[in-house]
Amino acid sequence: MFELFYIGGPLFMGILTIVFFIILAIAVYHLVIILKNDFKDINESRKKLKYIKSLGLFAFVTGFMGQLMGLYNAFGAVERAMDISPAILAGGLKVSMITPIYGALIFVISYLLWIILDYVASNKKNGS
Repeated sequence: MFELFYIGGPLFMGILTIVFFIILAIAVYHLVIILKNDFKDINESRKKLKYIKSLGLFAFVTGFMGQLMGLYNAFGAVERAMDISPAILAGGLKVSMITPIYGALIFVISYLLWIILDYVASNKKNGS
């Protein structure tokens, strides 16, 4: 797993990991508030849950930005080398997919967390 982190590029993979931990922290914080009924207005609390989705989307876009920057550098190397085998090119394309896959995974997790927390918050609002 650490090998994929390093191969995917420490800069973008690091940013994505930090965003993922922020999403988890926000989700746990809001879950504790909702479960303890420690909120003034449930609608305000539900609005703040949208930060989880927004950060997940940011991770998704950041993953694709990492891929585009990696592809730009790879195509520059191909251009300088002049002659390159299709196997090497395919390997480079495979490596370039690491950051968008990680970003998409973070987005899916953040969206699921948002759905679950919104459901729990709406049930608390209805008095269940």
